[in-house]
Amino acid sequence: MITAGSIHVLEVPECVINIVNYEMVQQTYLTSADYPKGVNEFMKAGFTELASETVKPPRVAESHVQLECVVNDVISLGKNGGSGNLVIAEVKLVHINEGILDDNGQIDPHKIDLVARLGGDWYCRVTKDNLFKIAKPSDFAGMGIGIDAFPEAVKNSNVLTGNNLGLLALVKTLPSDEEVEAFSKTEEMKELLDFSIDTDNRILRLHLKAKEFLDNGFVVEAWKVLLI
Repeated sequence: MITAGSIHVLEVPECVINIVNYEMVQQTYLTSADYPKGVNEFMKAGFTELASETVKPPRVAESHVQLECVVNDVISLGKNGGSGNLVIAEVKLVHINEGILDDNGQIDPHKIDLVARLGGDWYCRVTKDNLFKIAKPSDFAGMGIGIDAFPEAVKNSNVLTGNNLGLLALVKTLPSDEEVEAFSKTEEMKELLDFSIDTDNRILRLHLKAKEFLDNGFVVEAWKVLLI
């Protein structure tokens, strides 16, 4: 969740984006009130003003990350309630509290204790229990083939989930026919390729095996199974 500086961006095309952490969320909520022009929201919310270095609006000292910005455009999203405006701003300077950094000098999400703004009265605290990483395997860095390049049987699988398909889409090229053929001759695959069972059940077993590979991070092996 973010809060912008207190000077109206249509009058002064500058702002400060202050990233909100859990310890300041109730104070931040106070600034959402429709105060008349001239009211100091820093004082209303009990926040501490810090002078910015490149823009006129001050920063919120209690925020661990503050972005000084120049406003490039303000686009109205309508005149009905809740429509608001889209503010397009260019970040000129970033201030980061060193206390939220990890040993590599990167922001540690466990230390910053972020808050996300949801709909209505709902918010979300970003804690260790709901944090997760999506680490792209180094072999697949760059542009993958995408789901649109999948064989129809894979794209429309009743077994593979959207997350499974997303992993499969990371590969740059599909395994070659020779690689698939060699893989099909392994003992593990011979059992799955029992041609005494009907085609539908054999495909089901292959897709379940591919999902097992994907759940363990073996994307190439999953593709070999699916292309047998």
